[in-house]
Formats: sequence, C-alpha cells, structure tokens
Amino acid sequence: MQVLQVQLEIRPDPAEVGRARRWARSRLAVSGIQADEPLAETLILLVSELVTNAVVHTGRPAVLRLSLPGAEAPEEAIVRLEVADRSGRAPVPRCVDGEATGGRGLALVDGLADRWGWSAEGVGKRIWCELDRCARPSGVTGACSEGTGAYGGLAYEAV
Repeated sequence: MQVLQVQLEIRPDPAEVGRARRWARSRLAVSGIQADEPLAETLILLVSELVTNAVVHTGRPAVLRLSLPGAEAPEEAIVRLEVADRSGRAPVPRCVDGEATGGRGLALVDGLADRWGWSAEGVGKRIWCELDRCARPSGVTGACSEGTGAYGGLAYEAV
C-alpha cells in the first residue's frame, strides 16, 4: 500500500492554526478520505489542537506532517499526524475547571486518537497521534483488528 507523506511549515502565529486546518482538509481527498467521514472531522480537530499547542506554548516555528493512505488503500489503514517543534519542553496534560477557556487540548487528543505520544527530537520534540481508518458498521466504535496498517512504498510532498 502506498502512503502519502506531506508536511507544512508552521510559523509561530495563531493564524497558522486555521491555515493548517485548511491545508489538512485539502490533503484528505487525495487519500480517498471524504470530508464528511468521521475520521476527517476527527483528524482536523486533532490538527487544530496540536498546532495550537505548538504555536501558543512554544512561540517557535513547527512542522505539521501527515501520513495518509493512498486513494487505492484499503478501508483499514492508519492515518498519522505529527507536529514537531523546537521547544524541548515536554507536553503536559493539565487538569482544568469548567470555567477555563483552555488547557483541554491533550485531553482531547487522548480521547480522540487511537494512539498518541511524544518523543524528544534534537533540541525540540515531536508529538504524534494515529487514527485507525476501519471498515466498521455505522455507529460502531472501537479499534480495528490487529495487523492493519502495514506500509509499503512511500510518496512525498513538502510544502
């Protein structure tokens, strides 16, 4: 199976969050993920959260990367989202009260992604999450069966 890997340079500006969402949406059709699929909506929300965290909490440039299954990919594949920034500060989930206007981003990532984590990378870090694209009946949730998501050839695009 071919996987399309694309990336977008993010400036340390809150306006970049909207640009990142629009860019990610434009890449979904290439991979055969329809805009009205729940996976697409979840992916765009995760892009918004992780890019916002990078822009707001680091004040430094970042790179958004998506690994998307090709349009011919089976309905059971993995979509991977990564945001790499130049801050060595570890991401820390926060406990916030009901009145707080922020601080829920990593809790959303934890609740929406099938897997997520982070790793140190040079002077910065990479935060990643994965979504399983599963062939399952409408309204049924849960992880795909084991053994899905094996990647074959890779195609690259850099922006």
